[in-house]
Formats: sequence, structure tokens, C-alpha cells
Amino acid sequence: MLPDFNAQENVVLPQMVAGVSRSEADERARHLLESLGLGHRLDHRPSQLSGGEQQRVAVARALANKPDLVLADEPTGNLDEHTSDKVLAQFLELVRGEGSAALVATHNERLASRMDRVVRLHDGILQ
Repeated sequence: MLPDFNAQENVVLPQMVAGVSRSEADERARHLLESLGLGHRLDHRPSQLSGGEQQRVAVARALANKPDLVLADEPTGNLDEHTSDKVLAQFLELVRGEGSAALVATHNERLASRMDRVVRLHDGILQ
């Protein structure tokens, strides 16, 4: 997240870079953040958000431009177990609801077990 911008602006900016109008970007950002339970935190900067809230803003930002594929490297790695479960559930629900696919890289077996498909890399060999 960009520290000088609030949660909504952090989700609006990548859309505007992609050519989306400010009003459309604002509407989509609001929708995504509300879907992630952050409707009451739209005007808060990253320093005013908890780690879990910051991660949910990052999820909204990643999905802002409706990508076909979201790449996520340890998406909940810095979160406690309870917050991690909540953020992951919301991430998966949004990815599926948006019609995107996600490629998640993790060392967390518990997180991996919640994926639709698991491919393991051991000593450089896919198993």
C-alpha cells in the first residue's frame, strides 16, 4: 500500500492508471473494500489500519482491474492465524466471485489445504 493515500485511494489508483474514470474507479474500490468488511475504513491511511486490514486493502487493490490471474506470494504470511483465516476466506471468495484465478505460493500447509489444487515443489521438481 502507498502510505500517503487512504484505503480507497490505494484501490482507485491502479484503475486510473489503467484508464478507468475516477467515478468508476471510486465505485469499484468502494464495492471491493465493502466486500472485504472495510466500508468503515475507506478514509484511513495504512498507518491507521491493522495488519489484517492492510492485507485486505492489498487484496482489493490486486483485484481492482479485474485480472484473469492473481499472483499471491505468502498472502497472509505476516498475519496471526485467526486473521489469516479470515483474510484468506475473503480473498478466495472475491477471486472466485470476480471470475479470476489465483496462483498462491506458500509454505503454509494449512493455507495450501484450502486451495482447489495443490502442486508441490521439492528440490526444484514439481510433484
